[in-house]
Amino acid sequence: MKKIFSLLILASVSLFSFGQPVKWYTIEEAMAMTKKEPRKIVIDVYTTWCKWCKVMDTATFQNPVVAGYLNKKFYPVKFNAEQHEDVVFEGKTYKFVAGGGRGYHELAAALLNGNMGYPSIVFLDEKGQMIQPMQGYIKAKQFDQIIKYVGEDLFKTQKWEDFLATYVSPVKE
Repeated sequence: MKKIFSLLILASVSLFSFGQPVKWYTIEEAMAMTKKEPRKIVIDVYTTWCKWCKVMDTATFQNPVVAGYLNKKFYPVKFNAEQHEDVVFEGKTYKFVAGGGRGYHELAAALLNGNMGYPSIVFLDEKGQMIQPMQGYIKAKQFDQIIKYVGEDLFKTQKWEDFLATYVSPVKE
């Protein structure tokens, strides 16, 4: 009985220490939710074969500071750039386009302005309008800085360099 009690305490402490994981949505879910409760949307555009996408999943998105802020201020979306299912976004149906070795999804191409590199992060405002796409792996500390800059609307009034000069991320590397 003592062992079970000890394990329960350890599990509770671990959950408290590491926080909740990112709650991922589909793009359709996120758009519907932002109409009811406006929030920005952050989209992780990935592929199943992308090594750095997997590293970002474990090293960046599982960071408790990053995960907590994403869940609080954004509707996080995971989007497979090679998925075959149609997606309706802003009244338009986007489809998978076969070709080459793998093909691509039209929505991924639209979100990334045709620059199909992975991982990519896309920020949309509360109305689904593009704020900024970003390509490449981003470490947790840098991602924390980016999501605070975007999430607090500081990009509208402050230069990135000025923000970095004053913001100290709680993420340790």
